[in-house]
Parts: sequence; structure tokens; C-alpha cells
Amino acid sequence: MTLLETATPQTLTTWMHGRRSIRHYRPEPLPASTIERLLDAARFAPSAHNRQPWRFAVLRSEIEKARLATAMGERLRADRLADGDDVAAIERDVARSHARITAAPAAIVACFTLADMDRYVDTRRAAAERQMAVQSTAMAVQNMLLLAHAEGLAACWMCAPLFCPDSVRAALDLPADWQPQAVITLGRPVAAGKPRERRAIAEIARL
Repeated sequence: MTLLETATPQTLTTWMHGRRSIRHYRPEPLPASTIERLLDAARFAPSAHNRQPWRFAVLRSEIEKARLATAMGERLRADRLADGDDVAAIERDVARSHARITAAPAAIVACFTLADMDRYVDTRRAAAERQMAVQSTAMAVQNMLLLAHAEGLAACWMCAPLFCPDSVRAALDLPADWQPQAVITLGRPVAAGKPRERRAIAEIARL
């Protein structure tokens, strides 16, 4: 039986409570079978109209990761310089971002496509349809993150591609209709992540 088949509600709760964003990884590569299991978990997420708009680019080679990190860093540098930020601070941020991507044994770029979504001539419904694709893709990534944690892996969701989708698409030669949403870095953790406080239910829900 698989890990998911043996999971109980208590196990799932433990995974959800225990998952952390971890950015430092041991250097050993992840087997292709591990990546495939994560992608399999992602594809079973709910999606609007069951159109499954998510698309994933798996990066394992040093060249691919470096190309992505460099392109994103260039966009970050240009944006921060335009803001008039301190040059030294900018370079520290660029270097940190580059290291987080290139030091990870694997990275997955999560995207969505509108190719199979409904089409509307008015902007209100078109925007809603696009948001449905975004939400569907986010749920697929959550499945991936939970399974990664359940298998003892570390992962971090980086939303920086939202600031430079064209740079990400060009760096990885992605199809024109793929809309980059996040980079998920993956590996085996150097250390456990730090627990983070969560708002009380009474603060986030009307009961």
C-alpha cells in the first residue's frame, strides 16, 4: 500500500500542522520517482470545471536552475534600482534568491494555462475565469507540498515569478500560454523548519 492509502485523518492533520517552508537542503539529488509522486499528487487536486489548468516545469540540472535564477535576479535588480533602493541591499537580495534556487537539488516551476478554460468577451467574467485557474493551480501545489512533507522532504513556495513571468518563461523556454506562478524548491532538509504561529479560528472565521 502507498503512503497516501495508509494515511488516517489524524495523519493528515499532523502533516498539515507540521509542514514548514524550508530553504536549506542537503546536496543529494532527488530520484525521478519522487518527483513523479509529487506531480501525481498535484494532478489530483480539485480544479475549476475539472479543466486541470496547472502546468509544471521540473528543473534538476544546474544549468536550468542557474538560468532561471539569473533571469529572475536581473528582473529583481532592475525593479529595485527603479525604486531607488540601496545598491548593496539589492545585490544581497539578488544573491540570496540565486542561492536559494541553485542550491536546491530540484525545483518545480508551477504555471497555469487558460487553454482549456471557458472564454468570455466581457472582462468581468474573463477575470473570474483566470482567477479560477490561479486557484486551481494553488491547490495542486498544496497537494505537492503536503506530500513532500509527508515523505520527509523539505520544500519552499517562492512566489517571485509573479513579478517576472516573462523572464521565467523566456529563461526556461516555456510555452507562450504557460503563466508562471511560483517556484517550489525541494530537497532533503539540513534542519527542521521553525514553527510559526497561526491565527486563532475566532480571528479568521465567522462562526
